[in-house]
Amino acid sequence: MTPNTSASAPSRRSFLASTAVVTAAVAGGAPLLAACGGSQDGRKEGTTSGKDAEKLLPAFVAQSVVSPDIPARNGSAAGFTRAIPLADLKTSVAKKLGSGGRLKVMAPFWGTPPSGDNPYYRAMNEAIGVDVTWQNQDGVTYDQKLGAVLASSDIPDVVVVPGWNLNGRIPSAVNAKFADLGPYLSGDGVKDYPNLAAVPTDAWQRSIFGGRLRAVPMPASYVTDIAPLYRRDLFAKKGYDVPKSPDAFLSWAEEATDAKGKVWACDDMKWTAFNIFGVLPGSDKALWWNLDGGKLVNRIETDAYLEALEWTRRLYAADVVHPDARSGKAGGDAGNRFTAGEVLVYNQNLSSWWGKMSEQRAQNPDFDMAAFDIFGADGGDPRLWAVQPANIFTFLSRKASRKQVEDFLAIANFCAAPYGTSEFMLTNFGVEGTDFEMEKGLPIKTEKGVNEVNGAFDYTGDAAPFVAHPDLPEVTRGMIEWQQRMGAFTKKSSFYGLTVTEPGRWSNLADDFEQLEDDVVRGRKKVGDVQQAVSEWKRQGGDKLRDWYRKLLDDNGPSAN
Repeated sequence: MTPNTSASAPSRRSFLASTAVVTAAVAGGAPLLAACGGSQDGRKEGTTSGKDAEKLLPAFVAQSVVSPDIPARNGSAAGFTRAIPLADLKTSVAKKLGSGGRLKVMAPFWGTPPSGDNPYYRAMNEAIGVDVTWQNQDGVTYDQKLGAVLASSDIPDVVVVPGWNLNGRIPSAVNAKFADLGPYLSGDGVKDYPNLAAVPTDAWQRSIFGGRLRAVPMPASYVTDIAPLYRRDLFAKKGYDVPKSPDAFLSWAEEATDAKGKVWACDDMKWTAFNIFGVLPGSDKALWWNLDGGKLVNRIETDAYLEALEWTRRLYAADVVHPDARSGKAGGDAGNRFTAGEVLVYNQNLSSWWGKMSEQRAQNPDFDMAAFDIFGADGGDPRLWAVQPANIFTFLSRKASRKQVEDFLAIANFCAAPYGTSEFMLTNFGVEGTDFEMEKGLPIKTEKGVNEVNGAFDYTGDAAPFVAHPDLPEVTRGMIEWQQRMGAFTKKSSFYGLTVTEPGRWSNLADDFEQLEDDVVRGRKKVGDVQQAVSEWKRQGGDKLRDWYRKLLDDNGPSAN
């Protein structure tokens, strides 16, 4: 049997943010919104904030089912280090809200999906009162499937959309194809669904698409979710100190690398470099912009962006990066190189701390790892930028009937149950005796549970951000305290918390920069090529896009900080 908890990668909050380019499957012809009439359309582009957003946002009603062992602070998640005995679980859904209707749900899935008629799915359907059929799609190529589905007339009842797939014309399709949930959730309407009423307002703000409340969000901490993870056991064995500046990191990396012994200091460190040098986030296009000294500046225009690429290039040039990292995705899994001891540092989603510790516990009892604090470009305090407080959304087809809307919200309300409830336990662990067993007070998933209770329902609703790993309480504490330390240095940029739909003519303008970044740090291109690309970006519409964003800022005001 394999231990597991609420954040099994890649479900819950453990998704990797990427800037994968969506195929333009919905491109061509008239804008999608123009082809759809009706009051649900809202606006085609732009954003909604301030008083306009207040009219749409659900009321917030906090829950106190179980007090966290580590309260949220500085934007962190809350932490739970204790398992709650099954007999002490509370109930957050007093009565079955589903009508017995049927809904088809399309969602990304990493790995091999379970059969559609498994004990976990049956138990969830029975508990909620809705017959859900899952259309699980390959998470790696989900953007392509999503684009094709949204371009067609055959859209499932419910669709899960990761924020990193909101590129190209996908946002316009979202505005055109999905229902307005405002009549059911705005203001006090959400109080009919108490677990959804406890979702933080920032996350709901992100769910406003095209001037309408269209999605149920997956809330997340706004503190950067990319952490530099290191092999604490091997550092201790070698007597290494954790580096505290860019130069110190490079010096340590040269000392630690032993190519003949198949040990390299690190894997690709580009994501961490962006944090070290204070570059605006790249995970959401609206966050690329910030008002600085009265001028709206894009991340690719900053000195910090170039400095981060140059520092990462120096690591590659010094041959301290694992050679497989040079080939990018084709080079295999950096996490496997890390656990094998071939690299001592890699950057990954913070949730991998628990994932790798749990994975290695039985195989290598001496294995230990942690996240080191991000330092600033000068070795002092870092200047970090907030990521979005929600980055996965679940939508309902605009063709849905009232009964289907209510069934959808019944699912979301059930799945958003907080830690310490029977609904949370069923959603995240399944059926006792089939999907998990209790061992020494901890729920331990069976092989069947690992395969079946994975993804799916936890995409459709979520509580306020939390980390709960009672099997490894020290990891829970380490993750939360890292977020709290980094949160103290985190600022919110001008478009934090807003979902912005860019004009289609400029929506793909910066798509080539990620590949260019990777080419530069690997020595295939020069930093000067980035500067030239920025000039081209400005000429081809970047300056006009800046004006568009500035008008958006002037008309709506900055996001509430």
